[in-house]
Amino acid sequence: MLTRRTLRTTYALSLLAVTAAPALAQKAGAKSPFAGFDQYVARAMQDWKVPALAIAIVKDDSIVLMKGYGTRTMGTTQPVDEHTLFAIGSSSKAFTSTLVAMMVDEGKMRWDAPATTYLPDLQMYDPYVSRELTVRDLLTHRSGLSRGDFMWYATDYNRDEILRRVRFLKPTWSMRARFGYQNIMYLAAGQAVSHAAGKPWGQMVRERIFQPLGMMESSTSIGDLAGKTNLATPHTDVNDTLRIVPWHNIDNIGPAGSINSNVFDMIKWVRFQLAQGKAAGKSLVSPSALGETHTAQMVIPVGADAKAVNPFTHLESYGMGWFLQDYRGRELDQHGGNIDGMSAMVAIMPEEKIGLVILTNANGSPMPSIAMFRALDGLLNAPARDWSAEYRKQFDKLRAQAKEAEQKRLAQRAMGTKPSLPLDRYAGVYSDSLYGDANIRYENGALKMSYGSMFAGELEHWHYDTFRAVWKNVALGKSFVTFALDAEGKVRSLDVDGLGTFGRKPEAADTTRKIVLAAEEAGRLTGTFASETPALSIEVRYEGGALTLAVPGQPVYTLLADTPTRFRMTGTGVPAGFFVEYEMANGAVKSVKLIQPSPRPSLVFLPKR
Repeated sequence: MLTRRTLRTTYALSLLAVTAAPALAQKAGAKSPFAGFDQYVARAMQDWKVPALAIAIVKDDSIVLMKGYGTRTMGTTQPVDEHTLFAIGSSSKAFTSTLVAMMVDEGKMRWDAPATTYLPDLQMYDPYVSRELTVRDLLTHRSGLSRGDFMWYATDYNRDEILRRVRFLKPTWSMRARFGYQNIMYLAAGQAVSHAAGKPWGQMVRERIFQPLGMMESSTSIGDLAGKTNLATPHTDVNDTLRIVPWHNIDNIGPAGSINSNVFDMIKWVRFQLAQGKAAGKSLVSPSALGETHTAQMVIPVGADAKAVNPFTHLESYGMGWFLQDYRGRELDQHGGNIDGMSAMVAIMPEEKIGLVILTNANGSPMPSIAMFRALDGLLNAPARDWSAEYRKQFDKLRAQAKEAEQKRLAQRAMGTKPSLPLDRYAGVYSDSLYGDANIRYENGALKMSYGSMFAGELEHWHYDTFRAVWKNVALGKSFVTFALDAEGKVRSLDVDGLGTFGRKPEAADTTRKIVLAAEEAGRLTGTFASETPALSIEVRYEGGALTLAVPGQPVYTLLADTPTRFRMTGTGVPAGFFVEYEMANGAVKSVKLIQPSPRPSLVFLPKR
């Protein structure tokens, strides 16, 4: 996922420093800030089992370290260097906020303009938020929305469809009440830039940032990686075993995290930020507009666990695409990035004119933070601290809590129970306005579940009407799925832990033809028919060899005969259970009854004279 930072570990193999870098100039006899750094990184990578790490550091606008460690793929000897490409995940967000700053400079956007100024169709769950949400809100994680990430992570919905569906994402907090990390709002910001500039977000990144900075090896889509050979392979930990996972195409959430790059290019981006928007002496964005992205916008509480790991940070806030904190008395602006099998860190310390980028191919690893703080301590001439050990304490604590929760759930399992219904009765399509359709199939005596393009697996019975989904993609782990029955004993919905409730879709109408009426028989059934309550007229026609039913304001339905006087209604979105039944007298229509699924009443229509 694209998360702020996480302490989940991943495991990798050996490491190998491969690229030399310029040394930081030292006074005679002074200790190098990187004394022992290679050995420390090597040991930490082994401890956290990270296959590859690349790092670049700039001080006083000079590159003082740029090199790679480890292997691009576990079990190989493919070296990592400054040109090895990684996914940078949410470190991409600062690129989007910088584009907005450029649009502000040009008068094409305003920080505090309503988001609907640039995205007229953007609609939130709460109409007040739809009206009041600003561009600044999009960039500062204060929309009040919970994550909703599976909507883009697990599906092929395009950017416009994701933004259309966000209206169904219920708020978790009041707008601007608290910090709540939100990828979809960064997608909205990127789409707003696109509308304001008249160009796609990816094209804007290339033309306004990559090309002027000389970031010629960077891209905004994994589609641009075709033919590249110096690529890091994503890795993730599954039950304490390191596994290779594929690169994940996240173009549909691009402005929040789809950039791919290397430290050779990314250090240019870091220098650009330290130079307050200048590249090669030319200003690409004003210091005031860029400075707004590095200005505190939303307070982030620093909890006890964070203080236990890092006692040198007392205050934290979010700017726009940057986390802002104090570190050993200096301002530190940083943003991590995590997406399948990759973890990144980009940071600047403006007062010390220090900037760095660290890229790894381990899922959700603390290694970028560990290497960052170790490097900063050396550059600040601060006492060495074993950051790997500090993160390990917190990781072990969290892992113990997770195991305790797992054991508690296992202890609560009711053994010897069975599902309320035969398994085939649970099969069907279940839908949610936000997330779309989840499919349950009955195959070979077992239930199978699929959702989007990522989740597919078998449902193991847990207890009662709860099942455990075992996903084919082992990196996704397991999920609990609970079915709910209605008063008639039919399956009404399913609830997926961490996702929500999906209502069961009515079965589609059967479209097989049972009998075919002759044209003369069908012709006698046509005409206009009206009901008194409600006051409504319908029209039955015979066209192209088929009877059709037209209802004002609705699509035209096709009538398929079960008998000469009873017909199934079929058409787009028509579920099973809708029928049209004729009452005849002396070869003419006496009445037409529209039969609807219970509990809806039937409607009777009489021939219109």
